[in-house]
Parts: sequence; C-alpha cells; structure tokens
Amino acid sequence: MLRQLGLLVVMIFIATASLGQEAEDVIKTDNINTSTVDSTSTSTTTVKSPPPSAIAPSINSANSDLCTVGISGAVQTQILGISAGKTVRDMNCEKLKNAKTLYDMGMKVAAVSVMCQDPRVFDAMMDAGTPCPYDGMIGDAAKAAWIADSDRQPEEPQKNIIRDMEDDTKSTLLGGGFVGSLLLLLLL
Repeated sequence: MLRQLGLLVVMIFIATASLGQEAEDVIKTDNINTSTVDSTSTSTTTVKSPPPSAIAPSINSANSDLCTVGISGAVQTQILGISAGKTVRDMNCEKLKNAKTLYDMGMKVAAVSVMCQDPRVFDAMMDAGTPCPYDGMIGDAAKAAWIADSDRQPEEPQKNIIRDMEDDTKSTLLGGGFVGSLLLLLLL
C-alpha cells in the first residue's frame, strides 16, 4: 500500500511539470540600442628611466686548488658607468700549498724552510728553540748562523710596504686613481 501511494505522488509531480510546459506564458523582450560617439584625444607620455647600470663582473674563484682571489667593482653616474674586475694571487696560500707539497714528498726540512719565509713563523721557531734551517744547517748550528747573518731573516711586511709592492698592485692603485679622478671630473 505504501508503495502504491509513493507511485501516485511521483505521477502527480510528473503531470504537473508537463502541464506547466504546455502553457503559452513565454516572456519575450525586444531591446534595440543605438549609440554614436565622436571623441578626439591628444596625449603625451614621458617615460623617465634610470640610466643604464654598471654591474660589477662576477669572477669565479671557486676552484679550491687555485690561490687567487677575485676583486671586482662598478661605479655608475648619470653620464658614465664603469666596471672592472681581476684576480689577485694569494701569496700566503701559495706558500702553504708549496710547503704541503714538499712535506708530502718527504722533504720536511724544505717544507719548514718555505714556512720560515713568514716572519711570524720564523720568530715562533726561534722562540721554540727549533730555529729555521740555514743553508742546510739545522739545530744550534742554524741558530748561530741566523744570529750572525741577521740581514737574511725575514722582515715584517709593514716595514717596506711601498718598496716591496708588486707591479700588479701598483697598476691597480694607478687604475683606481684614474677612475676616481675621471668620476670627479664628471661631477664638476
């Protein structure tokens, strides 16, 4: 009985929907738009952009077997941009690599002799009572020879910094001074 009642309700819904579709109650809208526009426009666009940038070059010194350091820089003014870069030898790194290579080949005295070119190492060796080798002599004989010939002892780098300056460093300072002078002239 409940099943027949449910079937009757479904039939009533279907009949009601079909009756609604047969009706002629259709809504119809007609719309016509006509538009005429006359327009005149004058525009001026000014784009103010910054001057081209001087970008410092990237110098790759990632290879750990090289004893070089990359140095680069750039300067930009409203008129001129300059960028430059170069690599510089790291002499202390080279000294350490040379000493290690000599030590690995079994030449321990030669390795110590290379390290003794640094005044700090030289002084430390003398203070420890194990002086640096001197013309093949080691121990007390080397100590006596170093004391007798103090002119051959390594000097502190600050003593003769201008005299011992490498040509590469001099050219870098000269180039930097030239670029600085040029930029000052441009600002005037």
